[in-house]
Amino acid sequence: MTGFARQDGGDETISWTWEIKSVNGKSLDLRSRLPSGYEALEPVVRAAAPERCARGNLQIGLSVDTSDRPLRMRVNRELLDQLLELAKTLKDAPGAEAPRLDGLLALRGVVEAVEEEEDAEARAAREAAMAADLAQALDALVEVRRAEGARLQGLVEGHLASMAGLVGQAAASAAAQPEALRQRLKERVEELLAASPALPEERLAQESAVLITKADVREELDRLDAHLAAARELLAEGGPVGRRLDFLCQEFNREANTLCSKAPDVELTRIGLELKGVIDQLREQVQNIE
Repeated sequence: MTGFARQDGGDETISWTWEIKSVNGKSLDLRSRLPSGYEALEPVVRAAAPERCARGNLQIGLSVDTSDRPLRMRVNRELLDQLLELAKTLKDAPGAEAPRLDGLLALRGVVEAVEEEEDAEARAAREAAMAADLAQALDALVEVRRAEGARLQGLVEGHLASMAGLVGQAAASAAAQPEALRQRLKERVEELLAASPALPEERLAQESAVLITKADVREELDRLDAHLAAARELLAEGGPVGRRLDFLCQEFNREANTLCSKAPDVELTRIGLELKGVIDQLREQVQNIE
C-alpha cells in the first residue's frame, strides 16, 4: 500500500527528521537510510516497522541537522608541528623570516572546529527521543494506509458484487439447469448406442459418468459462491488480509477456467469470460491491500 509520513524532532543541540515512503509490495521489504553515527537506531527501525506494517516496500530515512550544535576550537598539533619543522629547514633560505604564530594559526587545518563530546547518558536520551518520533511517523503512515484501505475496500466489494451477479447468471442459464443436463446426456447416450449397439452396460455407465462430470457446472458455481462468502468474511474481519485475498483470487480464477472449459453453449462461455475479467480486476486491487 502507498503512503508517506514525516515527523520532525529535536533537542537543545540538534534537530532531526524522519521520512517514510511506502509503495505496494507482496511482502514487507524494508530499507533504511541512517546518517553516520546513528547506526544504533537500525535495530529500532527493523523492530518497529513490522509491528505496524505487514506488506509493502518501505523506505525509512533519517536526516540530522547539527548546525546549531555548540562547537569548540582545537589546534591540530600534528599539523602545526609539521609546519614548524618545515620552517626550520627553510630558515637559511634567502629572505626567509621566522614564522609568526598568527600566520601559522591562519593556515587551513591548523585550527579546527569540533563538536563537543557528549556522555553516554545524553546520547541514549537523544536516541530514545528519535525512536519515539519514528514511532509517531509509523503511526501516521498506518493512518494514511488505513484511509487508502477503506477506499480499496469499496472497490473490492464492487468487484465481488459483480462476480456474484455473474455467478447468479451462470446458475440461471439454461445450460446449467438439470433438465438441460439430462437432455444432453440422453442425446450423447443415443449417439453412443447408434455408433456401437453392442456397447456393454459397464462401458455405457462409464461414458455416462464422464459426460455428466464434463457437462455439470453446478459444482464450480457452488465453490465460487463459497469463495465469495469467504472473501466477504475477510473484508469484515479487517486487519492484514491481502495475502488471503490473493489466494482466493487464485481459487476464483481456477473455478472460472473450469467453468469456461465445461461450458456447453456460447452464453455460459460468455459469462465465464466476463467473470475472468472481473477476477483480474479484483486481483489488481488485492495486490494493493495489506
